[in-house]
Amino acid sequence: MARAQFAFVVSAHIIFPAFSIGTASFLAVLETLRLITGRDVFLRIFEFWKHIFAVVFGMGVVSGVVMSYQFGLNWAAFSDRAGPIIGPLMGYEVMTAFFLEAGFLGNLLFGRNRVNPAIYYFAVMMVAVGTLISAFWILSVNSWMQTPAGFAINEMGQFIPENWWQILFNPSLPYRFVHMVLAAYLTTALVVAGVGAWHHLRGTADDAVRVMFRMAVAMILVTAPLQIFAGDEHGLNTLEHQPAKIAAMEGHWETRAGAPLILFGIPDEKNETTNYKIEIPYASSLILTHSLDGEVPGLGDFPPDERPAMSIVFWTFRIMVGLGFAFAAIGFWGGWLMLRKRLHEPGLFHRAALLLSPGGFAAIIMGWFTTEFGRQPYTVYGHMTTAESVSNLDHTTALVALIAFVLVYAFLFGSGTFYLLRLMRRGPEAAEPVENTPQRAGGLAAVMLEDVTTDKEEAHT
Repeated sequence: MARAQFAFVVSAHIIFPAFSIGTASFLAVLETLRLITGRDVFLRIFEFWKHIFAVVFGMGVVSGVVMSYQFGLNWAAFSDRAGPIIGPLMGYEVMTAFFLEAGFLGNLLFGRNRVNPAIYYFAVMMVAVGTLISAFWILSVNSWMQTPAGFAINEMGQFIPENWWQILFNPSLPYRFVHMVLAAYLTTALVVAGVGAWHHLRGTADDAVRVMFRMAVAMILVTAPLQIFAGDEHGLNTLEHQPAKIAAMEGHWETRAGAPLILFGIPDEKNETTNYKIEIPYASSLILTHSLDGEVPGLGDFPPDERPAMSIVFWTFRIMVGLGFAFAAIGFWGGWLMLRKRLHEPGLFHRAALLLSPGGFAAIIMGWFTTEFGRQPYTVYGHMTTAESVSNLDHTTALVALIAFVLVYAFLFGSGTFYLLRLMRRGPEAAEPVENTPQRAGGLAAVMLEDVTTDKEEAHT
């Protein structure tokens, strides 16, 4: 039940920072293009997505705070033993990345007409850099839990640091970081393309919509193939350090050379077999070992208490990969239409782009399910099990908390998502600059100051 609760809150949380990472970089690109070209269209697109970024950033902060409490409430044993390593890394994320983002966010939102253009551009870039730094620290934590390095275990059973460089740059961090950042960029590009497709289909596509639509399609065309390549490299790293996870992903129960790639099947964990298989001969060995007769591990070679749940890992992995190839297809389709100068003719492509616009979020969640379920039964892989990590909670307490989270999140983030969709439907032309809001501070002090000013003006008259 504690795992279910953590899975729910992290699934609700991850979509917001992923979207904010991509949106912040998109804003940085727009502001750069505006300064270089001087075109007003980039300013209008910037103002439109700035509103959306502000809402997404806020929801990401709120949902992220809950994640911190999860460690103390549901995973106290894990916090006690892994705290000497996990604690500093998460603290550095707050001190370097979150403070950087939060410190310059106000300038990005309200400072365009109040500060020097160079300072405003610097603020936009710092917010974008801050989101990437934040991703680095959080992924460093998770990667260390997946491929722990640079530590020792003291007499109290705690993980203590021996080499911070090895902890930070553990074996899976480079692959996980690149894979996640590309996922954030691809997800954002899909959303931007979906918004553009919506306005094309409704006949409300102006110059700003057409420009951002072209930018999004070009981004999908570039990032989707890169993401497939990065995922393949990440898989090779996983084969080296977490072979049981690879066995579950591939659906193999027996270690064999020249293993086929199982496109479809139904894993039967009780009988240790995968039924109704549709296979490509030798393809699994070729992909994972780059050799037709390379050896691919089978889950049956691992003790039953050290195996992840194959059914979940098998299917979440295939959903993620299937979506990835669908994104690549829509990117190549869009690139072909751009070459033929037909990208802005509403049709089947725009309907497909609109349909796939939320697909990036689904792919991210499926990818994290593959990663986290595939790590079981460990929290610190090979050293500390999930059963050893959980707090001393009773089932009813965890269940009530989970129900409360579901209800509160449904209302809070459901409302926020509804508001975001309303903003997206309005389009860039309807986006009002934030600077049009009242210039004075609100509250009693501002009212008193206004009264005093009025009295002085009347006395002077």
